[in-house]
Amino acid sequence: MAGHSKWANIKHRKARQDASRGKVWTKVIREITVSAKDGPDPNDNPRLRLALEKANSANMPKDTIKRAIEKGSGTGDTGDLEEIIFEGYGPGGVAILVQTMTDNRNRTVSDVRHAFSKFGGNLGTDGSVAYLFKKLGIIQINKNYSEEELMENVIESGAIDFTEEEDFFEVTTDPNQFSRIIEYFKQNKIEYLNAELSLRADTLVNLNQDMSEKVLNIMEFMDDLDDVQEVYTNAEFPENFEMKG
Repeated sequence: MAGHSKWANIKHRKARQDASRGKVWTKVIREITVSAKDGPDPNDNPRLRLALEKANSANMPKDTIKRAIEKGSGTGDTGDLEEIIFEGYGPGGVAILVQTMTDNRNRTVSDVRHAFSKFGGNLGTDGSVAYLFKKLGIIQINKNYSEEELMENVIESGAIDFTEEEDFFEVTTDPNQFSRIIEYFKQNKIEYLNAELSLRADTLVNLNQDMSEKVLNIMEFMDDLDDVQEVYTNAEFPENFEMKG
């Protein structure tokens, strides 16, 4: 899954940069707020529990976390955040799925449509590309562990797959087993860099160097939009591909 790995590595580096700018807080706060709509207790709300882990990893202050939970659960100042998924096509006909959280639907629609058109893509209709993607649990683990040691734990945990990426090891899980496997790693003192429920495409579109740059340009631009939480694609970038400049 070279394409997914390339975008995963780029997003991993971007996350470190965003964390230094505090930008990651904005996305995590929105995730906590929306997750808390299903209840303020993380023990009864797996999505909120995962969002809180991200908040702790980003060193977010407890008061900020508390306000986000109160806002989402209706026990504090309320806000009208809603989730909107956009589907479309990028350069080369690749599928792009964009998950957003916004308090202004018109602004978000305008920004996402502009991003597609700016880079030679087009916004599609509901259902146009979503069927290409399936939900998986993704756990990124730092390379402080030997591959053999980690492989034993992955097999024992019941995870689906295990791959070595440029900056980390990646463990793939069934989404229904995600929380259980996270707990398994914690109990066995396997530290992870990031854990999330993600979307992956089964059918990939192979791209050359030139088209890969165009697709990554739209992916990075889209990912930097304030209302965008996640961006997914079925693009397959070359193994040795590197962005120029």
